Amino acid sequence: MSVYEELARLGSATVYEGAGRGQFVNADLVQVVPGSRVAGPARTVRCAQGDNLMVHAAMAALQPGEVLVLTMPEPAPFAVFGGLLATQARARGAAAVLVDASVRDVEELAELGPPTWARWVRVQGAVKETPGELDVPVEVGGATIRPGDVVVLDTDGVAVVEAERVDEVLAAAREREEKERVKGSKLAGGELSYDLDNLRGKVEGAVS
Repeated sequence: MSVYEELARLGSATVYEGAGRGQFVNADLVQVVPGSRVAGPARTVRCAQGDNLMVHAAMAALQPGEVLVLTMPEPAPFAVFGGLLATQARARGAAAVLVDASVRDVEELAELGPPTWARWVRVQGAVKETPGELDVPVEVGGATIRPGDVVVLDTDGVAVVEAERVDEVLAAAREREEKERVKGSKLAGGELSYDLDNLRGKVEGAVS
């Protein structure tokens, strides 16, 4: 199993906790393919406002296994990604697409992929007039995503791991998973998190 496959398996919440409650996308997102879970290095795009010219340019640079991260200076409900761009992203081997704007052609995206997370679904299209920037740091829901940073996406949301921390965070996430497995067995046997996590004293001490 590759590093990215294992991060995807562990999931965004466990990775976020393993990173010491690290970066996450603090925004409501539409998960176009329910149940999908993906992790991969970011290929970042900053479009001009209401414009998706640079999404087309990004297709020429996109490498297999990358997560395409599409942004504008301000999030707004313009559809910068749809069926024809998804066709290109599939052909280029994109692992997933994170859109801090709108998508459309959702039934096609859901059926054919790649797995896509978006802030909105809207029919309003973007223009193709003004160049933006490729492979620059972008911000999505308060998280800074740099080219090559690892993005972990699933039903819970999106965690972001800085490229230089991947090994450290993966080890911490594995450790957390094992601790939760052990704790889950105890809880299934009737023990209480109230006691296992030493929470009783916080409540009963405060009451007394």
